[in-house]
Order: sequence, then C-alpha cells, then structure tokens
Amino acid sequence: MKIIHVSNIEAFTAKFGSNCFQNTSLVQSILTDVQKNGDKAVKKYEKKFSKANLITLRVSQQEISDAYTQVTKDQIQAIKTTKNRLQKTESSIKSLLKSKVIKIDGTTISKKFLPIQSVGCYVPGGLAKYPSSVIMSVVPARVAGVKNIVVVSPPKSDGKIDPLTVVAANICGATQIYKTGGAQAIAALSYGTKSIPKVDKIVGPGGSFVTTAKSLVGVHTAIDMLAGPTELGILADSSSNPKFIALDLISQAEHSKDTLCYLITNSQKLAKSVNTIISEFIPKISRQDFVKPSLEKNGFIAVCDNKSDMIRLANNLAPEHLQVMTSNSKEISSKITTPGLILLGNETPSSASDYLLGSNHILPTNRFGRTRGSLSVLDFIKLTTYVRTTKSSLKKISKDLEILTSAEGLPNHFEAARSRLE
Repeated sequence: MKIIHVSNIEAFTAKFGSNCFQNTSLVQSILTDVQKNGDKAVKKYEKKFSKANLITLRVSQQEISDAYTQVTKDQIQAIKTTKNRLQKTESSIKSLLKSKVIKIDGTTISKKFLPIQSVGCYVPGGLAKYPSSVIMSVVPARVAGVKNIVVVSPPKSDGKIDPLTVVAANICGATQIYKTGGAQAIAALSYGTKSIPKVDKIVGPGGSFVTTAKSLVGVHTAIDMLAGPTELGILADSSSNPKFIALDLISQAEHSKDTLCYLITNSQKLAKSVNTIISEFIPKISRQDFVKPSLEKNGFIAVCDNKSDMIRLANNLAPEHLQVMTSNSKEISSKITTPGLILLGNETPSSASDYLLGSNHILPTNRFGRTRGSLSVLDFIKLTTYVRTTKSSLKKISKDLEILTSAEGLPNHFEAARSRLE
C-alpha cells in the first residue's frame, strides 16, 4: 500500500470522487427494454450476462425445498442466529416509533408510523455468495411490517440461485424470490413485469450496473441509497495491533478489486509495520487476486501530524466502515460523525459486523454517510400525518392566512378557507 504523509486534509480528500456509476447509456437501454418487453427482456439479459436459459423467473416452492437439501444444518443455524440478532436490534428501534397526537388551538394533528406496502431486496451474486445480504435487507422489512417482500438475485449459468441465498430468503420471510440480477432486475422491480411485481421501494447493495440502474429508476421508484464498492477506514495510533489492522484491511479488500481500504495514523512506525505484514500475508491468503490489486491500486496509509488531523481526515472521507483502534477510541469516536458505521476498539472488526454483531452491513459509501446511516427498519416505514381542524380554529388563523397567501400571490388559497367561515 502507498504510505502518504497528509498535511493538507482538504486537498487530499478532494482527490476522491464517486466511482459507482458506469455504462449509463447501456444501463438505460436495459431499463427501457425491460419496461417495454417485460419478462422476455429480463430472460434475454440473463442469458447474455449470466448464461442462464430461464424458463420461469420465480423460484418455485420445490426449488426452495431443494435448496434446503443443499445446505448444512450448521449453515441454517448460522443464518437463524444472524437473523435473530439483527431482529433484536431492529425491533428495539421500531419500539421507539410511537404514534403521537398534537393539538393546537382546535386543530388535531396525528402522526403515525406505517410500513411501506411492498419492497424489492436486491441480493448480489457473481464474485461471491451473499446470504448475509438477504438477512440485512429482509429482516428490517419484516420487522417494519412490510406485506410484500420480493427478493431478486442473479442465477448461475445453470439457472439456479445460490441455495444458501434461497434458504436465507425463506427463513427471513421473503414472500417471493426471483432469478434475476443486474440492471434488468432493478428495472423489473421498478416497472413490474408479468412475473415480477412492481414495488414501492428497492433496497440492497450491488455492483456498478445495479447502482447506476437504481439511480436512474429513482425518479419512478424509491431507493435506499447509492452504494458503491466496499470502503474501510481504520483510525489507529502507536498502541494499535498492526496484525489486526492488516487482517482487517485484507478482509474488506477481498470483496472486489475496486474496494477502498485505508489506514489513518499518526505513527510512521505503525504505517511501515502494517505495510510489511500485508506484504507477508498476501502470497499466503485466499482471494489474493482481489486483495492485492485492490490494496495496491486503491489502498493507502495516511500518516497525519496529530490525532486532530486524523479525525478531520476521517470525517472528510466519511467511509462506509470506520474502525477506531486508538488508545482512547471512545473519546476519539465522539468527534467523528460522518462514517456509515463506527466500530470501537481492537476487538471489533468490521468483518464481524458484516455478519453477527447485530448491526446492518448495508451501508452508505461514496461519502453519503454524512447524511444517512445503515439500512434499518426506518427505511421501510413512512411517517403518515392526519390533520383535522374546525371552523373556530380556521377563524383564529384567518388573518395570518390572508396575509401569507396574499404575499405569495395565491389568493384562492385564502378564499378556499374563508368560504368555510361564512
């Protein structure tokens, strides 16, 4: 990894831009084709991209049953444990959402939290298997009370979805599962086809085609976030364990060749030590064909003059995951607000949070952590407002209403209210 001395925080962070949007014109052509030709277009693109010759798109009950025979009892138990831990977190958040009635001079305003009616959960495939992503998207939807939860995931060339993904979807409560991925899956969820229902919101991570497709259909269908390749920042000082840091950077870099993994420190000695350990590990590890190019091309070790600069750099970069592994991690983390997820201490690796800590691993990238956090039950709930007023209440506000409507040049707004006072 490159070791860079960073003294100008703003100039350094200005170099980082979004890399999650690609082939916009091609993606748009796929969306248009699916919108026009439905299932036929979806099957055409699956044959082109996944080499699967699909007869039907929906995963049948028999296929779900068959999937259970292809996974182990231990795998099923691991899925259930992950589901239960995340469900506990999401249920706790939902319990905070209480209906509220506000009364103001005769006007009653009621606020209620209601579930979205239908959602589409995109689950990646291809480079790796992601049953954990099924859990992270379906469980909060179920906790929220969403009635129709549609899971889509790309099939293999034999026309089947990874069996563990199917089992996870079934265990977590997906109502339907479909064999399609990429931009064509996003299009099907947004516009609807004969087989795949149109949904109100699309959630879940994906590659550049999926992210670009989500950005384009966002004018028709709500989406959760635009998430690019995995990001991991680690904030560490001379007290940190360099082996832990090296392994954590490697763990996230194995996702793909375009991940962004880096260390921010004020210790030149730690920087060199981490770099040496990574170099020693790479020839021995699995998936080195992803890890090595990712860390060499995108990764870096930023050496700052002091901890204040470390904090500023972390806040400016706003990574998807930020591990704070300094001697005073709690104090340092209190000054950091922008990452999607903040992990404290030497014993809290991002790899564990990706699965079983009870947090959600679907997180904002590309510095969107500045405005939102992880996917949660909140993404599947809408705040609905009910208002009832009275003639006497309208009378109390009529003078101010006339002034404001007149100032904005909208006199008929006032006349609509005034007619009720006659």
